[in-house]
Amino acid sequence: MKFGIDRLISEPALQAELQGRRVALLAHPASVTADLTHSIDALAAIPGVRLTAAFGPQHGMKGDLQDNMMETPDETDPVHDIPVFSLYGEVRRPSGQSMTTFDIILIDLQDVGCRIYTFVTTLLYVLEAAAEHGKTVWVLDRPNPAGRPVEGLTLRPGWESFVGAGPMPMRHGMTLGEMGLWFIDHFKLKVDYRVIEMQGWEPEAAPGYGWPLSERSWINPSPNAPNVSMTRAYAGTVMLEGATLSEGRGTTRPLELFGAPDIDARAVIAEMKSLAPDWIKGCILRDMWFQPTFHKHVGQLCNGVQIHVDDPHYDHAAFKPWRVQALAFKAIRRLYPDYDLWRDFPYEYAFGKLPIDVINGSPLLREWVDDADATPADLDALTQPDEAAWIEVRRPFLLY
Repeated sequence: MKFGIDRLISEPALQAELQGRRVALLAHPASVTADLTHSIDALAAIPGVRLTAAFGPQHGMKGDLQDNMMETPDETDPVHDIPVFSLYGEVRRPSGQSMTTFDIILIDLQDVGCRIYTFVTTLLYVLEAAAEHGKTVWVLDRPNPAGRPVEGLTLRPGWESFVGAGPMPMRHGMTLGEMGLWFIDHFKLKVDYRVIEMQGWEPEAAPGYGWPLSERSWINPSPNAPNVSMTRAYAGTVMLEGATLSEGRGTTRPLELFGAPDIDARAVIAEMKSLAPDWIKGCILRDMWFQPTFHKHVGQLCNGVQIHVDDPHYDHAAFKPWRVQALAFKAIRRLYPDYDLWRDFPYEYAFGKLPIDVINGSPLLREWVDDADATPADLDALTQPDEAAWIEVRRPFLLY
């Protein structure tokens, strides 16, 4: 198969449309061609293509900053001698100054298929800036490694943030190129936009179900996205960023596990199975121990649960990561009613709101966890209409 960048560097007709235009690239470490050449180098090697600027999203072009809310400065690319503007530093939206450095911006970002992953919001901000300044945007499309399934509550009005660009569920099931089409329609943007579509992407094909495991190497698009298993679990485990439980940062399997020094993982798994056995299908939950080398519970021995979503334990159609993690929170609340579960700090600079609510785009998930009388059926009653509605909303924008 071919990703968007591979088509661009192999199709003279596409390259011809860049001739005579100042070209910018929005990219990160996973922005590579089939032979693992970084996109900035591949573009610079095309005769007649004039690269004049680059942009980096959260974690930067280098992807070197481990934690969230660590900002990247602007810099100059040492190889190509062009400015590299940070979209996660002094600004989150492209500045007017940076918008004067190009005519067309190519977006080549590997996404993971989750609303909270900030590359989605960065795409929206670039589209809005391009509409304002009359610039052209091409998305060089890449796979959604989590595939097409949809899950989670829709972000409610008033809860928009850098981890919530618009009214979509946590697991949206779209590619970044498709998401751009929806953004333009939903926010009524007038922008010259094009998706350089992939060729041969089969999101329902085993064993990758979104990621072509046998054809492409996985490269971390952010420091704690080390493999495809993480992308499958992430729509649930990302909620741990709003909880006091460790999500495995500081271990070699971040965002595939959860735990703390003061929980009994076997008891948590048993409670989850008792409460909603249908919610934990498609994966294996294994109790384990870990000691984070940094971040939450650093240096402490934690009892935890690893969510196994690799062969032979993975059922793509059955696995519901958001519900798995919601159920884990519920089990812990039932086992330890007074557990200090929710963190309280301005997550992604959203002041006055609990991080777990910012992450979910409303207080509904937290309120369900904390309500002693609320059942799994109650959360399904809230969530299933959102999921069904999104499947219809996104339908006109699917390209594959």
